[in-house]
Amino acid sequence: MNILMFAHGGSLNRGCEAIVRSTATIIKNKIDNSRVYLASGKPETDKFIEKIDGVFDGSTRTIKKYSKDWIISMLNVKLFKDDTYAISRYEENTIKHMKNMDVLLSVGGDNYCYGDQPALYVIDKKAKEQGKKLVLWGCSIGEEDITEHTLKDLKLFDLILARETLTYNMLKGKGLTNVELCADSAFTMEKEELDLPNGWQQGNTVGLNFSPLVLSRNPKSEQSVRDLIRHIIDVTDMTIALTPHVIIDGNNDYEVLQKFYEEFKDTGRVILLPNNLNAIQYKGYIARMRFFIGARTHATIAAYSNYIPTMVLGYSVKSKGIAKDLFGEEKLVLNINEISNSDLLKTYFDEMVNEEEEIINKLNESIPQIKEMSYKAADHLQKLVK
Repeated sequence: MNILMFAHGGSLNRGCEAIVRSTATIIKNKIDNSRVYLASGKPETDKFIEKIDGVFDGSTRTIKKYSKDWIISMLNVKLFKDDTYAISRYEENTIKHMKNMDVLLSVGGDNYCYGDQPALYVIDKKAKEQGKKLVLWGCSIGEEDITEHTLKDLKLFDLILARETLTYNMLKGKGLTNVELCADSAFTMEKEELDLPNGWQQGNTVGLNFSPLVLSRNPKSEQSVRDLIRHIIDVTDMTIALTPHVIIDGNNDYEVLQKFYEEFKDTGRVILLPNNLNAIQYKGYIARMRFFIGARTHATIAAYSNYIPTMVLGYSVKSKGIAKDLFGEEKLVLNINEISNSDLLKTYFDEMVNEEEEIINKLNESIPQIKEMSYKAADHLQKLVK
C-alpha cells in the first residue's frame, strides 16, 4: 500500500517533523507492506527522515504570465468567479503524485485552525475525483474555525482522526460521521540524547520555549516571560534551558530566545540550546529536564511523553485538548490573553513545582494510554483500506 503524506511545510518546524517522522514509524509498525511518501513544501529539510520511502517537492508552483494556464485561470476567475483551476496548477507538485498512491494523508495537524484553506480544499477534491482514500491525520480544529467551506471539505474525508477529545466532540457535534479519536503520533517518537551543555544541572533544569507566533498575538507576553525568568532565578536554584523548536525565517524561536539569553546570561543560570537540532535531538534534551514551559505544542508533547511536568503557553484548541486528555482538566495551560499576566505565570510555575510529584504520577498513569491511542490511528487506517 502506497501512502502519501501532504500538507507539510517542511521540517524546520520540528513539530511538523515530529508528526511525519512518528506517523511513518507508526504506520510501518502496524501495516505490513506499507510504503510512506511525503510531499513537502521544503523537501530539502526532510531528506534525513529515515522511515520515509521518498520525499517529493510539494511546494507551490507559479503560473507564468500569459501562459496557457494563466489565461485559463484568468478566464475562470473573471467569468465564473472560480479559482479552482488556478489553485490546481499552483498545487500541481502535490496533485501529480496522487495517481501512484492508495491513501492520501493530510498531516498538517492544525492547518484548519487558520481560516479557510482553498488550496487544501482543491487537493482534497482532486484526491476524491481520482478515487483515493483521503484521511485527515491527527487534527485539532476549534469550533470557531469551522466555516461552511471547511465543513463541506471535511465531509469529503473517508476518515478524520482527531488527536484530542475537544476536537473529536466538536466535529461529532457538527454531524460528521467519519471521525475517530486518537492521539498525536509524536507522543511515540523516539529521542536521541546528545551531550549535555555546560551549565546544565542534571535533575534540576527547567526548559523554556517561546515563539514569535505567540509574541505577535500578545506583544505584552514578552515582558511577562522575562518576569518569569527572573522569578525562576530568584526563588529556585534551577538552570533555565532556552529551547527553540521552530527555526523558520520570520517565525524563528531562536531569535526570541536569544534575546532573553543575552539579558540573563551573566547570571550563570541560563543556557541556550542550538538552533540546528532535529526533533528527536530536542526531545532528547527535553526528556532530561525537571520541568518544561512551552509555547510550541510539540515541544510540550516531547516533555509530556517523558513524564516532565509541563506548563503550556497555549493559544489553540490543541493545547487545551491535549492537557484535558492527560489530566482530565486543562491543567497548567494559559490562553493567549493570560500569558501577559506576569503574576499568573509565576503562580502557575509555583503550582507546577509544588505539585511536581503528583503531576509525574498522573503522567505515568496517562501517557501509556495516550501512546496506545496514537497507535490506534494506524488501526483505523488499516480498517479503512481493508
